[in-house]
Amino acid sequence: MPASLKRASLPILALLLTLPGPVLAETAKALPQSQMEMQLSFAPLVKQTAGSVVNVYAERLVHQQSPFSGDPFFEQFFGQRMPNRTEKQSSLGSGVIVEANGTIITNNHVIEGADDIKIALSDGREFPCKVVLKDERVDLAVLRIDTKEQLPVLPIGNSDSLEVGDLVLAIGNPFGIGQTVTSGIVSALARNQVKNEVGFFIQTDAAINPGNSGGALMNMKGQLIGLNTAIFSQSGGSNGIGFAIPANLVRVFLDAADRGDKSFERPYIGATFEPVTSEVADALGLKLVRGALITKVVDGGPAGKAGLKAGEVVTALNGVPVEHPDALGYRLTTAGLGATVSLTVLDNGKERQASMTLAGAPETKPREEKLIAGNNPFAGATVANLSPRVADELHMPTDTAAGVVVEKLKDGSPAARLGFAPKDVIISVNGAVITNTQNLEAVASSNPDIWRVEIERDGQRIRQFFR
Repeated sequence: MPASLKRASLPILALLLTLPGPVLAETAKALPQSQMEMQLSFAPLVKQTAGSVVNVYAERLVHQQSPFSGDPFFEQFFGQRMPNRTEKQSSLGSGVIVEANGTIITNNHVIEGADDIKIALSDGREFPCKVVLKDERVDLAVLRIDTKEQLPVLPIGNSDSLEVGDLVLAIGNPFGIGQTVTSGIVSALARNQVKNEVGFFIQTDAAINPGNSGGALMNMKGQLIGLNTAIFSQSGGSNGIGFAIPANLVRVFLDAADRGDKSFERPYIGATFEPVTSEVADALGLKLVRGALITKVVDGGPAGKAGLKAGEVVTALNGVPVEHPDALGYRLTTAGLGATVSLTVLDNGKERQASMTLAGAPETKPREEKLIAGNNPFAGATVANLSPRVADELHMPTDTAAGVVVEKLKDGSPAARLGFAPKDVIISVNGAVITNTQNLEAVASSNPDIWRVEIERDGQRIRQFFR
């Protein structure tokens, strides 16, 4: 008889022996079997791991302009009394030491816009740090402190091994009151109803509050299996619905930082996807309402070369089920650039396998960046030929890969004053289709009485007239 069953009381043992073999094994693993087990504590695990969770202090200098600035009359009387001011704002978050050399992972939103970042260890010592890599789309940042000391590390676990119901601990600094540990279970997996481009979160009922961002979600092996990121709350406090970025994505992001990458690059697929609804499932004869419905395939892209077609549904990647398009993006990202993956594709009720090698977004057309000058509505705008690579750098859909795009604007320039914005795609000027930056530069050098400009912004066509 297994040792775990020997500890069970007779009534519990009799009940367990009536269960089927697989259920018996699973239940014996999950349920407390004795009064002694009911009195077990998380304290040894917390002592072992809490030192690897740190506090992250970010400070920003905010310039506040006097309401009389620029007004000669009021500046004459009030300018000295109400000068422009610079105020220091601070924010607090958490982070996790993941490498003994002082490498720390946290959320990008914890340090976004910070002029000065400090790390406080659990023993109270503080260190300045530098940002190694950050990305607002996946909301992750890698920091590093300069120390010769070997720091305690929280090893990164396999978040794909998580199951709903698993016990977890959350460690962080909620509300700035000091390091706090809360416990709970994994409530759900593959959540994508969070306003974040990750689109694949671990949901937990372990109490997570403001200040916990960037802290550790840890399994019972003392491994990092998620980075606490967001909460669902109407009051600002914990309602038992917290979300963490899976550790497998953290690992891929950390690998990019260790390689010295200046940006975090995700695989380019060359296709667009939509969720499978109940109506789509009925129309396609799907048994389950899940998967990623292919709506468009770019000619010559990886998806096209793999034989994917619009109307097909991707249901799994490397044998792991795909719940929705965001889950597919997550699985592709965590597979890593250079990997070859196998997609399970459903077409007219028949399954097939499609192989795809993952690579970054290509620059299919030379970007030919140009700063537009002269007396025209585009003066002060830096533009480039749009390609999947440029679109990805600007955080635009990579299938929007034709035309000329505004990359940035000079402050106070004619283009900025007239309302142009980064990511605007210039479609035509005075009826002439704009195909590249040279074309736009030539059109901008003309001197018409009126400018008729058509742009695309956030998927919508906008027509503007300037004199």
